[in-house]
Amino acid sequence: MSAYPDLNGKTRDDAWNLLTEWVKSESLRKHCLAVEAAMRWYARQGGEDVEAWGMVGLLHDFDFEQHPTLDQHPIEGAPVLREAGYPEWLVRAILSHGDLEETYPRESQLEKTLHAVDELTGFVSAVALVRPSKAVADVKPSSVKKKMKDRGFAAAINRDEMVEAAKALGVEFDAHVAAVIAAMTENAEVLGLQGVAVEAS
Repeated sequence: MSAYPDLNGKTRDDAWNLLTEWVKSESLRKHCLAVEAAMRWYARQGGEDVEAWGMVGLLHDFDFEQHPTLDQHPIEGAPVLREAGYPEWLVRAILSHGDLEETYPRESQLEKTLHAVDELTGFVSAVALVRPSKAVADVKPSSVKKKMKDRGFAAAINRDEMVEAAKALGVEFDAHVAAVIAAMTENAEVLGLQGVAVEAS
């Protein structure tokens, strides 16, 4: 039974409309969709509320385009969510994924999952896009770990944080990577990661 059943009547359409109002960047929209997919995957696996977890993933970076600095994101977005009628547990979950651990420590499984999938979805996307097929379905945990060793690849993404976040979630890292790849593969078309035809050499 989910601990987060109450969405105050909010639907995914509401969340998507808010996201697209605030986010004009196609790449950031796709990132939010990827995190939503991973959150929904973990919710299904854990018997949690799929809509609730998915909504957290979809909205987690809605204010990032307008408030991209650590002292603003996601703090500036929280009052917007509250004013729009989103429940406080959702606002807190989104606050917990920022660099605010002293104020908003990640306590629930939902909060730990959001943190664990956030950076990893971006990294998996980057790995997929440098493959000949550009298909997320062709990405393997081993290829992700190989790319992690290349510090020049997707340099902005903190490798240690990805590993530590999986550990905090209580999931072995390879299994966590495989889960995120599976979630993104299920949603490859909307993420633009369904791939292209590769001619045989």
